[in-house]
Amino acid sequence: MNYYQEVTLLPDSTVSVDFLWQKVYQQIHIALADNQTAEGQSAIAVAFPEYGSVGFRLGRKIRLHSKTPEELEQLNLPKWLARLMDYAHIKSIQTVPEQSVPVSYIRRHVKGQNRIEADMQQKARLWSEKSGQSVAQCLEVLSKSRPKANNRLPFIWVTSLHAKNEKTGSRPFPLFIEKVIATQMQAGMFNCYGLSQLSNDQTLVATVPHF
Repeated sequence: MNYYQEVTLLPDSTVSVDFLWQKVYQQIHIALADNQTAEGQSAIAVAFPEYGSVGFRLGRKIRLHSKTPEELEQLNLPKWLARLMDYAHIKSIQTVPEQSVPVSYIRRHVKGQNRIEADMQQKARLWSEKSGQSVAQCLEVLSKSRPKANNRLPFIWVTSLHAKNEKTGSRPFPLFIEKVIATQMQAGMFNCYGLSQLSNDQTLVATVPHF
């Protein structure tokens, strides 16, 4: 990933930064899907240079990375963000500096407390049917290994284009994003959210430069 284009969100007293993230990232998702190289795959990746910021933890900047400037030119980001130009500043395509750190941004599926409780109840019922024990007894045993809800990762509300196309529902969902520092730059695939795809053994397969 030798080139990038940076977008800075410009919230004000009437438009919050989390609302802008939802609108801007949704448009980026649409743009990447429209320019996908294969089913669900993108040659362009995203990065969050202010990841971990106080307040909204993704900060106010997003970068789109590519191997060649032509890929970003073809994407034509200003076209996709035209209706948001009062709240987003798009810089010109730049060369990645020599000094950078390889990182990966990956999607994480995070269960909330309600989902954990529902899963526990389902497991207890299945165990009860097989063992003959009461559901309450099974729940008591399962509670010793109850997972904890983890909502510390930053997220953006997005709507899946795949869900829209399949007509299975297009409600927004929280896209949880984790930043992982790598030991070296690594080529690989990105999805149409611009995030690194994981292989079957859950190893990171793609990095972007952080600077």
